[in-house]
Amino acid sequence: MQVHVLASGSKGNATLLQGRDANILIDAGISTRRIKQELAKLGTGLEELDGIVLTHEHRDHIAGLTTLTKRYRLPVYTRPDTWLSMTLKDTLPQECCRDLNDSLDIGSLKIEPFAISHDAADPVGFNFFEDACKCSVVTDLGFVTDSVKRALSLSDIMVLEANHDIGMLKNGSYPWSLKQRIMSNRGHLSNMDAGWTLARLDRKNRTDVFLAHLSQENNRPDIAKNTVSSILAEQGCEVGEDVRLYLTYPDRCASMDE
Repeated sequence: MQVHVLASGSKGNATLLQGRDANILIDAGISTRRIKQELAKLGTGLEELDGIVLTHEHRDHIAGLTTLTKRYRLPVYTRPDTWLSMTLKDTLPQECCRDLNDSLDIGSLKIEPFAISHDAADPVGFNFFEDACKCSVVTDLGFVTDSVKRALSLSDIMVLEANHDIGMLKNGSYPWSLKQRIMSNRGHLSNMDAGWTLARLDRKNRTDVFLAHLSQENNRPDIAKNTVSSILAEQGCEVGEDVRLYLTYPDRCASMDE
């Protein structure tokens, strides 16, 4: 299983997951043109995608859907309440809109959504299973519940939110109401929360972790990585061996083999 985070952040999110015989796009919050360009760099075409799964209806996760579905007629799967809350649903071909229930099989991949805490209609993270490999993708969550911890346990690959540095956010230029939203249990996960989440999880001997959805205003890649690394090291985890950390970016792809 291979994971490529094509873009991550408040300006747009999209991740490619490649199984043995299936290519799945997780969210489509950037333009079709950018998705096509990033896939081409990976040796993959849009016509090779087998489907799109959506975490929730916020624009930075769905902005590219209209063009993608009209041009390529890709099936799109998400929760029924997410469809009901999605303002651009009427612009999509009806046959492309599929309800996502408890599990979905595409090729050799088994896909299982799990509920997360965010200010959206019915937001989810995803677990992907192929043979003995497990990949978890979870961003846009304000609080890691016990059920989310169980969902993330024993993953080989993880895409986990590390949205903000708490000090930068509190002292930054955002209005207080927005700061409260981000820090709330239905907002976004801080670097510190991401670090403690990883430290407390049941893990395999090695886990590859992408730190995702970094705020350009309230975070920096070096701060995110250093904060998470410090917490893991304090808890006896050998960073680079037990857990390998990868940064993600709003304007370029991040892959495990970089």
